[in-house]
Amino acid sequence: MKKDKYVGICKVGEKGQIVIPKEARDMFDIKPGDSLVVLCDKNQGIAILKSDIIESIGDEIFKSKKEEE
Repeated sequence: MKKDKYVGICKVGEKGQIVIPKEARDMFDIKPGDSLVVLCDKNQGIAILKSDIIESIGDEIFKSKKEEE
């Protein structure tokens, strides 16, 4: 059975690095060498996304723009 939620704890190292827990890496198919995007909002917190998600959003934006022309 595939889980769709996970809560875990990680510590920040001396250089500001964190280790993403294995369960979360597996859930989002994060592999060594993958690029992640860090989004920050002082009031709402931090979100970490795989860069391919941002790329697909960009593709949709430009696709919509092209269809309007």
